[in-house]
Amino acid sequence: MKQPTLFIPHGGGPCFFINENAPCDPMWQPMEAYLKTIIADLPERPTAIVIVSGHWEEPLFTVHVGEKPGLLFDYHGFPEHTYDLRFDASGAPDVARAAATLLNEAGFATAENATRGWDHGVFIPLMVALPNADIPVVQLSLRADLDPAAHIAAGRALAPLREKGVLIIGSGMSFHNMGVRGGQATAPADQWDAALTAAVTDPDPQARAARVTAWTDLPNARFAHPREEHLLPLMVALGAGQDDTAVQTHHGHVLGWAISGHRFG
Repeated sequence: MKQPTLFIPHGGGPCFFINENAPCDPMWQPMEAYLKTIIADLPERPTAIVIVSGHWEEPLFTVHVGEKPGLLFDYHGFPEHTYDLRFDASGAPDVARAAATLLNEAGFATAENATRGWDHGVFIPLMVALPNADIPVVQLSLRADLDPAAHIAAGRALAPLREKGVLIIGSGMSFHNMGVRGGQATAPADQWDAALTAAVTDPDPQARAARVTAWTDLPNARFAHPREEHLLPLMVALGAGQDDTAVQTHHGHVLGWAISGHRFG
């Protein structure tokens, strides 16, 4: 059965696991509750997950072809136990190479990587969404030029995987400005989020893509994303969603940041 595509927030560092053997901080609990639902809300269990994180950039779109990737603890200053977390899902080299083939057919040069660990934009949200780590996972990099149109086009190229039961996820943050928080962030973050959500959920797929491609024209765009690597996974999910209906599936506030998640299809 055809899978939808998702853009999910992955939180901050190991945010859901900072309190060892205890619930996470209340400010992260609504996001955690949302992530816990994303697999159950699908039409059927995915055959595999292809996930694009805001924490991996390469000159070319790069697929991870490892059979059992380790973890890359690419966060700093957190409790010691957060560097012993485990997410033991298997890779899916066949799906990774199928994704690369689709990208190549669409005119994109690609590369392979078999040794990099999954970064926290992958393993932290998937530890919440998939605690048994029982669906194979493939990570796809961003392209380092961070070109919105290219990432939307790459998503479109990957769309046939959905017909094979593969869930395509963009993992980032709809607001990502580490330099602001609290009251100084709330009003402009809310304005940005409302404008972004209106663009993402435009019922006309062509207008949707055009509006999101031109994201820097939205109010407070560079306040929300001084650098756009955490927004680009949304572009891939949107492209892979093709003409399907887009809806906002999560909305909340953390540190004064308005944070949203979206689903296509």
